[in-house]
Amino acid sequence: MEPTRIFEFLDYQLKNAAQEKCLGYKHLGKWTYFSTQQVYDIVQKCSRGLLAMGIEKGEKIGLIAYKNRPEWLMMDLAIQQIGAISIPIYPTISSKEYEYIFNDAGISYAFVGEGDLFDKVATAAPKISTYKKTYTFDKQEGRAYWEDIWTDEGADKVAAIRDIVQTDDLATIIYTSGTTGNPKGVMLSHSNIVHNAFAVKEIIPIGSGKTALSFLPICHIFERTAALTYIYLGISVVFTGTDNLGGEEGDLRTIKPHFFTTVPRLLEKVYEKIYNKGLQLTGLKKKLFFWALSLTDSYEYNDEYGGLDGMKRGIADKLIFSKWREALGGNVEGILTGAAPCPQKMLRVFSAAGIPVREGYGLTETSPGLTMGRFINNQAMIGTVGPPILNVEILIDDSDGTYLEGEGEILAYGPSIMMGYYNKPDKTAEVMKEIDGRTWFCTGDIGKFVTDKYGNKHIKITDRKKELLKTSGGKYVAPAPIESKLKEDFLVEQVMVVGDKQKFVSALIVPAPDALKDFCKECNISWTNLEEMVKSERVIQKYQDIIDKANPDFSHIEQIKKFAILPTTWDPNKEDGSDAELTPTLKLKRRVITEKFNKEIADIYSA
Repeated sequence: MEPTRIFEFLDYQLKNAAQEKCLGYKHLGKWTYFSTQQVYDIVQKCSRGLLAMGIEKGEKIGLIAYKNRPEWLMMDLAIQQIGAISIPIYPTISSKEYEYIFNDAGISYAFVGEGDLFDKVATAAPKISTYKKTYTFDKQEGRAYWEDIWTDEGADKVAAIRDIVQTDDLATIIYTSGTTGNPKGVMLSHSNIVHNAFAVKEIIPIGSGKTALSFLPICHIFERTAALTYIYLGISVVFTGTDNLGGEEGDLRTIKPHFFTTVPRLLEKVYEKIYNKGLQLTGLKKKLFFWALSLTDSYEYNDEYGGLDGMKRGIADKLIFSKWREALGGNVEGILTGAAPCPQKMLRVFSAAGIPVREGYGLTETSPGLTMGRFINNQAMIGTVGPPILNVEILIDDSDGTYLEGEGEILAYGPSIMMGYYNKPDKTAEVMKEIDGRTWFCTGDIGKFVTDKYGNKHIKITDRKKELLKTSGGKYVAPAPIESKLKEDFLVEQVMVVGDKQKFVSALIVPAPDALKDFCKECNISWTNLEEMVKSERVIQKYQDIIDKANPDFSHIEQIKKFAILPTTWDPNKEDGSDAELTPTLKLKRRVITEKFNKEIADIYSA
């Protein structure tokens, strides 16, 4: 019988493809594995323990860990099979953000990993009226341990409540960044996630008995849905972090995975290491390396190479590309990248080297997948995010905005679309649109359909309608609160945060001329003109001080790493006829500013 609720994925594996190594991770320096039966037994002990604590159907429980680990997933399943609601939380957010999320969701208990997580929650706890207690996944003196709740009593109670959990019940609330500074809680049902996992299982190119490495944060729906899909397929899941993937003794070489999900930035890091090793070579070896690398420039999915070209690629594969595959463990049959746009060069380089990389697209609100490049059947196209997945419909809506031909906002319809934003019906209404009697989700992304040479239609994303930035690591950043904070200083006239598809967040700063003149006078800096003043080391340091003062108010990923001071003004009207940087109500025209100051932005990220 096919699963209809999230916790039934484990039941399915136990009955159909039980594994000796269902879940694994490195614990206390040693690789440790749990069989399917062991995972099932622990989940039952946890569920019984939660009921013994008085946890009721619909109660909210937080899950927080710096690194993916079996305990996180086992507790997630235990929470859901008694009808409670799990709230995964990013570990790197501030105590203030913990306070907001815990209060908004009404969290009563939390299970946390190692590090400072217990202390972060403890700092916020006194201001959370619903909160009761924190448990740790690691034994810590004087603190409650997750195994303390385990019990063999109450199996009948777990069975009874499992029977009343419906597929359309709320399963989890995932908080995502919002433009107002406060995150929104995305409500996903069992059905939302189950349907998405079923769609993805048809695309993942491996099956029972193979191994998947999991290192993207499992608190994000991308990795969480992937992990559930692995369980359904009977794939062994090995959890790790991103800090020990590469190298001779790295987890990739040790685990030798057949598949993993990633974000573009990690692929870029792997490529940078490969490229730098090539630079260190000498003589013929160096020439061979860069000759082989040049062959990847023209690579396209599904192309077949014969004759002289095929011979060249065969030589390159044997002498160069085989070593790249070995660096990733030697067994990789597929990599799925998502959460941020992947540079086409990365897709070509790895796929040409016999390491198939495909790109997917989706949002937390869509559980998450909407489209995905396939590993078979000629259904992948470089430069696109692939065709819609099973049971997902995509509509390109050009009714609300000015778009290029064929472009419009990407709207989605299907069983994996969220239930709504928790406690925010007005925000839910803003992203839903009625068309021909059906309710579509508005992604905020702009795109179009393109057709490949086989006649398959793929989605190409061309722009972003919403103002949220997305780093190359897949993290959302809301620029408005950061800009507002920086503009509190008199020396900042205007500022625009940049960093979409980049490794880190930066800022373009327009100085307030009068305030800057006053500062220069106080510091005995002889004023000449704005263009010269922004080059002064003392002025640059002052703006650095402003940024250093503001940064602690934001999470690590939101903090400004670099900036450029622009010797100009941004106005709602331009006498020279050029595009104005501001709207009549003085809002930033981000696309205009990005185009006008493209060189300055490029200089920031090339330095």
